[in-house]
Amino acid sequence: MNIFLKELKSHRKSLIFWCIGVFLMVASGMMKYETYKSSGQSLEDMIKELPKSLRAVLGFNDLDVTKASGYFGMLVIYLLLMATIHAAMLGAAIIAKEERDKTSEFLFVKPVSRHTIITAKLLAAFVNIVIFNLVTFASSVMLLNQYSDGEDVTGNIAVNMAAMFILQVLFMVIGTALAAWKRRPKNAASQAAGILLLTYVLSIAIDLNEKMENLKYLTPFKYFEAKNIMDGGGLDGVFVLISMVLIAVLTAVTYLCYRKRDLSA
Repeated sequence: MNIFLKELKSHRKSLIFWCIGVFLMVASGMMKYETYKSSGQSLEDMIKELPKSLRAVLGFNDLDVTKASGYFGMLVIYLLLMATIHAAMLGAAIIAKEERDKTSEFLFVKPVSRHTIITAKLLAAFVNIVIFNLVTFASSVMLLNQYSDGEDVTGNIAVNMAAMFILQVLFMVIGTALAAWKRRPKNAASQAAGILLLTYVLSIAIDLNEKMENLKYLTPFKYFEAKNIMDGGGLDGVFVLISMVLIAVLTAVTYLCYRKRDLSA
């Protein structure tokens, strides 16, 4: 329990900054929506004039951005990026920090098993991403309701946040697995971020080229797209299952590698 609380405390400031950042992201996005709406310009026509590649990068594809919910759907990809970057870096850092800070010797002389240590660290990381997700959900509901003109948006936001949470956990365990597996885990965070970037770029490439559609199973950013959720499609059971299997496997890798590898002081 002391390890769990210590990890929560050590990541407290970082979590606060990330939560402030996600609130400002949603607030600025919805303020831009109100500006476009009040200007009398047709936002939909403006978007149609953009090149297909730019629409894919900006997340405008197949969304009715004339409605607040549709515009929020465009923001979801940016919220996903923030959430998954936070989760991947947190997962890697929470495993690697003892060796990075030269405190592993102090930790491992305590009468606790490595299994107990890694469980406490994973629980602390999990609590961090739960808080991040809840702050994102509350911020989105509060701000979007101000611009929705009576449109019921809470349900769609909740489903999007559920999808985001699954991806947060997935990228968190990608980070923990990398940090536990590597002999020198100091650069595990950057490698986890690199995997995240590659999968995001692949998702954009799939949007641009229909022949690459079968590669969607390789990128989590195609598992739960806002354009499908906003149309009432909900979460795809196949992708939920794939995500759960990946999370289970990577969690097992984290435990096995962490228990077996030598740790430098």
